[in-house]
Amino acid sequence: MKTRERIVLASLDLFNDNGERNITTNHIAAHIEISPGNLYYHFRNKQEIVRDIFECYSTELLERFAPVESQEESLVLLKRYLDSIFTLMWKYRFFYANLPEILQRDEVLHERYLSVQEKLRKNLEAIFNGFIDLQLLKVDQEEAKSLVTTLHLVASSWLGYRSAMSPRTDITEKIIHQGVLQMIAIVKPHTTPMGREQIQLLEDGIKAMNN
Repeated sequence: MKTRERIVLASLDLFNDNGERNITTNHIAAHIEISPGNLYYHFRNKQEIVRDIFECYSTELLERFAPVESQEESLVLLKRYLDSIFTLMWKYRFFYANLPEILQRDEVLHERYLSVQEKLRKNLEAIFNGFIDLQLLKVDQEEAKSLVTTLHLVASSWLGYRSAMSPRTDITEKIIHQGVLQMIAIVKPHTTPMGREQIQLLEDGIKAMNN
């Protein structure tokens, strides 16, 4: 693995485990046993590392939430998207936990974030229209847009909300599963009988993992 890739992966681990604000470039260099000068050869500062991590995140985000025309069963598609929500929130949890702070101090990153989110919004609307075609949801296009906005709001702010509700909140897989369950609760009232049956199976599976 190239040094630049090692720096990015190590930074992601350290940010997730300790909080991005608590980690310096010296911590990162020491973690992978390179000199600070070697790190600065690849990245001028920590903010450039954060931007590189965001590029990895945004690529994976758009790939995972790309509309698909598939012959897969609707239950498989639902599970795939729910798994993707969990995977991304866990893998990039430092970003979700401190999103406003990270974006506010980096105008370039904020612009990139907005661009990616606009692409994501269009993808999610197409995915929801696909669920309507599969007769899993019973909503019109305007309601679908509102649902997308609400789900995006929950996904992007869930970890920050949980941290604000407790003086000491360690981000665990269980907390992220609770966020996924919250999104299911938002969607469930808009499901058809077939959609409700399928999403209940997925909800029960997530709850079982948390017990």
